[in-house]
Amino acid sequence: ELAIRANDVLAEEVAKRPDRFAGFAALPMQDVDAACAEVVRCIKDLGFKGVNLNGFSQKGGADTQVFYDLPEFRPLWQVIEALDVPTYLHPRNTLPSQARCYEGHPWFENSGWAFAVETAIHALRLMASGLFDDCPKLQIILGHLGERIPFDLWRVDHRISKSPQGIPAKRQMRDYFTENFHLTTAGNFHDRTLHYTIGEIGIGRVLFSVDYPFETTEEGAVWFDNADLSDADRLKIGRDNAIKLFKLDL
Repeated sequence: ELAIRANDVLAEEVAKRPDRFAGFAALPMQDVDAACAEVVRCIKDLGFKGVNLNGFSQKGGADTQVFYDLPEFRPLWQVIEALDVPTYLHPRNTLPSQARCYEGHPWFENSGWAFAVETAIHALRLMASGLFDDCPKLQIILGHLGERIPFDLWRVDHRISKSPQGIPAKRQMRDYFTENFHLTTAGNFHDRTLHYTIGEIGIGRVLFSVDYPFETTEEGAVWFDNADLSDADRLKIGRDNAIKLFKLDL
């Protein structure tokens, strides 16, 4: 009920300025059947352009972690794939019971480091689970230039190749990452990091984003306007890639 109300409120706001705004669906991930019904409603009836999943979920207790590679979520992913819309996998805070490594170092909690760790392992779990073998057209968006995955991608595949230990995935992580993922610049305003990411995933899968309220729109925009990019590449990252991914009618 809360997800439905939230999506309705968002749709009302988007309707005030459809030339400027679009929506992502919020889903009740504790109930897969309800999530399937709601994503269909959001895309087909409300005209939303994608889905936003806020990291792992909790089910059955406050100290539980439920990741979406689990078999129970496969029907939802199949529905999202059939709707042909992307899903943004968004960071969330680490559960206190899982955050002992940050004790005494609060500066690494949340956006400083923990967000990326939580989201990166979730994305890797999706890849390793065989999800993209079952749903090859499914598209996932990660922020912060890939939550550091691009920089360890070679090593992850290298170590898995040495000791696969029965991994369900039929292909390398790089295959899924370059065919099923898109990365935004959110909160990672650094030229060398941007160029490395482009080299790993390709210019067509990088999107401009700011990460407000953690970062200011001004800082993100000034950096991007002056980043070491050709005009053609700046247009792709800043506009064209998003138009294509979200099927925007501009």
